Amino acid sequence: MGHDKAFAPFEGRPLAEIARCALLEAGAVEVLSIGGDETRLAALGFTAIPDDVTGQGPLGGLLTALRAATEDWVVVLATDLPRASAGTVRELLAHTGDGSDAVVPLLAGRPQPAHAVWRRDCRQLLEPLFAAGERRLRQALHHVRTSLVPVTDPMSLRDVDTPGDLQSLRILPSRAPDSVANSPADPAGAGSGSSQWGM
Repeated sequence: MGHDKAFAPFEGRPLAEIARCALLEAGAVEVLSIGGDETRLAALGFTAIPDDVTGQGPLGGLLTALRAATEDWVVVLATDLPRASAGTVRELLAHTGDGSDAVVPLLAGRPQPAHAVWRRDCRQLLEPLFAAGERRLRQALHHVRTSLVPVTDPMSLRDVDTPGDLQSLRILPSRAPDSVANSPADPAGAGSGSSQWGM
């Protein structure tokens, strides 16, 4: 992208703000940012939390989020999701009562663990994996009870890596904004800017 993706503008708003609004509309009781430019993220309204271990990839960011959150379920959104949607977050939360540790959406049949709901207590299952050197979220899914679910709006899962990716999403029709609704759980929202997480 050439700069911090969290602050790339899309339809007049930084990507990080889009993620934050999706979480709030879905009923998040707290919205954290993990890592990244803490001063700028705090100015957008996040509770900015530094990574417990700086520069150690997405799994490190997730573990920081699970430690810092106060609710039983933590919604994690990447900061590079221009069409992040409260509706998709609520769809995932609807599956949190099935005994899983993580509820993960599918995009074209592939799990998207950077847009998922994680049980806060699964941190104890993931810490040994991190200590053994693993940094990838997809590998983490093999170490917790995971529910893989399709979602109504796959566009909400599309991430961007280049200005061209952003432009391609700008020319697609926008969906109507999600209305505020009560979620099945009171989630915390969290993520890591340094690892391109959303809040």
